[in-house]
Amino acid sequence: MAGEPAIDLIAFGPHPDDIEIGMGGTIARHTSLGFAVGLCDLTAGEMGSNGTVEERLQEAEQAASVLGCAWRTNLGWPDRRFGTDPALVEQAVAFIRRHRPRAVAVPYWADRHPDHEAASRLLRDAVFNSGLRRYGVGEAWRPEWVCHYFINDNVTPSFVVDVSGHYEQKRRALACHASQFRRTGGAAATRLNTPLFNQLVESRDAQFGALAGVAWAEGFVVREPLVRPTLFKTGGDGR
Repeated sequence: MAGEPAIDLIAFGPHPDDIEIGMGGTIARHTSLGFAVGLCDLTAGEMGSNGTVEERLQEAEQAASVLGCAWRTNLGWPDRRFGTDPALVEQAVAFIRRHRPRAVAVPYWADRHPDHEAASRLLRDAVFNSGLRRYGVGEAWRPEWVCHYFINDNVTPSFVVDVSGHYEQKRRALACHASQFRRTGGAAATRLNTPLFNQLVESRDAQFGALAGVAWAEGFVVREPLVRPTLFKTGGDGR
């Protein structure tokens, strides 16, 4: 999709479907509140066992529509081969500067899939470099912060987002990626297209929700301390 230059939130995913797995409910919550959210997939997931590039791109667009996103784009980086290429960092910097997001979401830095870890490192560099006045071309832009979402593995989050009112949207968005999550015809058996993967995602979101006293929640990690006005849980002035 073609997007406006400015956006409230950009979520980056190494492959189509990663964003929905980790933070589909959070995206739906933001769009329902009127925030402009853009999705950016780094690769088309062409090394995956199932689904063609064309199918995966179409599925990604359908999922973005379900979540109410302003746009979704794919940078076309080589699946399983993008590493920390400086040229790709520069491309990501230009992308961030063009859209000027208030916040950026990227994968958590420890994950069983090497691409998820590589994406986290590369995007962290890109966000940092984007704020350097003398780096590259274009006007410097530093988002307010970078939030890390979970795809496969997780740790204790810095905070969670209550997505109870948007969990059905997350399920519908994930269902759009039928080539990955359904085993039909001659599809190869993978970790993703067994019921256990869906169980992994939903059990994590249910656990984060239960710990926070809500039905469903998605967890995020930030590297800096979170500032609170008081020790009271609700109300800025404790009243």
